Amino acid sequence: MKITLHRINDDFLFECTNSQGNSILLDNTTQPGAKGVSPMESVLMAVAGCSGIDVVSILKKQRQEITGFQAEVEGERVQVDDAKPFKAIKVKFLLEGNIDPKKAQKAAELSFEKYCSVSKTLEPNVEIGYEVYVNGEKI
Repeated sequence: MKITLHRINDDFLFECTNSQGNSILLDNTTQPGAKGVSPMESVLMAVAGCSGIDVVSILKKQRQEITGFQAEVEGERVQVDDAKPFKAIKVKFLLEGNIDPKKAQKAAELSFEKYCSVSKTLEPNVEIGYEVYVNGEKI
């Protein structure tokens, strides 16, 4: 796996591109007019995307009918010398459809305990928690 990062303005705007030519913009979001996401926001997005792919994949294999899927991710940071790494990340899955709540809960559990490479990468240093809601009801 390889990405390239290319600076595209005179400040802090970067384009990151993967080997398939897909890209995202990263920027210093503390500056006015930022046109991309911060690198730390991209970490939260990666957790959401990785676990989201897992949950949807598991539920589809179980023939669950997902009509809506959303994840909200919050990160808590802590000052360590001059850096502010994540101390904790919480993921909230909001699923809609004809979905067995127990299967949704199990899918999330499997994602974080077994499959999600992003959360597994962060896990030694970051506490990762999750909640699952199906049709507005917390599991």
